[in-house]
Amino acid sequence: MPTLKSLLCMLPRLWDTLRERVSTVSYPFGPAGVPANFRGQVSIEPDLCRGCGACVRDCPAFALELEKESRDKFRLIYYPRRCIFCGQCEESCRFDTIQLTNEFVGPSVGRRPSREVLVDRKPVEEPDSEVDENNDCHL
Repeated sequence: MPTLKSLLCMLPRLWDTLRERVSTVSYPFGPAGVPANFRGQVSIEPDLCRGCGACVRDCPAFALELEKESRDKFRLIYYPRRCIFCGQCEESCRFDTIQLTNEFVGPSVGRRPSREVLVDRKPVEEPDSEVDENNDCHL
């Protein structure tokens, strides 16, 4: 008899549960949504980068490296295998150069590149005006 009593007690709850709306995501049948604060691929605006190194200094995973030859000559290198997508580089950049988008990091065939050059800033060197293409000197 206790089994029948517990069954009768559960029937209203079962009926309410069956009438409720589905609370799961519709992923296999629709696109997967991302949460509001999702941090995905690293995106950069190379023209805004000043080479200050704040992002490199604050990165806890050492995923960024700054090779600086002078004030105007530098390279910002990104190591995607090291990146933990914490967003610290985005927070520490004063010039809004680095953003973490809400795009997924896509799959790769084979190995992902171990490093990517995000910014390669070298001043354009003017050609020497006294030497032409045929290496003839002008007098």
